[in-house]
Amino acid sequence: MNKVPDIFILTGAGISAESGLATFRAQNGLWNNHKVEDVASVEGFAKDPDYVRAFYNGLKPEVQKAEPNAAHLCLAKLEKLWKGNVNIITQNVDTLHEKAGSKNVWHIHGRIDEALCLSCGYVLNTWQDVNAQTLCPHCQTKGNFKPNIVFFGENLQYMDTVERLLRTADLFISIGTSGVVYPAAGFVQTAKYYGARTLEFNLETTSNNFYFDKHITGKCTETLPPFITELLG
Repeated sequence: MNKVPDIFILTGAGISAESGLATFRAQNGLWNNHKVEDVASVEGFAKDPDYVRAFYNGLKPEVQKAEPNAAHLCLAKLEKLWKGNVNIITQNVDTLHEKAGSKNVWHIHGRIDEALCLSCGYVLNTWQDVNAQTLCPHCQTKGNFKPNIVFFGENLQYMDTVERLLRTADLFISIGTSGVVYPAAGFVQTAKYYGARTLEFNLETTSNNFYFDKHITGKCTETLPPFITELLG
């Protein structure tokens, strides 16, 4: 009996942009009108943690209000109906994959609805504001929460799991990611090395196109659903 292929899906800002969320890597070096180094770096948080926490508090209503689009929904359908393993590894800090119904989602850049206690490591899940008055329910320390977002200068989350999934993937699908931010940009190379078929869905072909077997250009809300329908047969 032939093994049902395991599917590794990497998603980036492009899939959430079609739900109205601003992409992180803007050409002007700003993210929601803030300098990226001020709100998404270890140095920026150390310099002014209140400023950084306020920035992410301000993003929460926008992210919470956003709705999953056709691309998110068809991936959730794939996970539900596919007989093999389907895992979504996302660079996005929103929860649109979860809203769409996906279960096997790995947020390698963290989640905007989480905060990390720097005193004990407790992860607080909340859409409420997190500030200098927020008390950790685990260690009772006040005001020592950092947004559970991977800043420049920090390691990605769940990398042991990601490496394992890359080695066992039969089909690698990249959706809406720039292909320039490492180590995620190198995932396709690893998957291909271990024998996966590799596909890219993006508005344009990315710089690491050598490792993709096929490129599908256009809006992922338009290109992905028919592909998933065909894949499901």
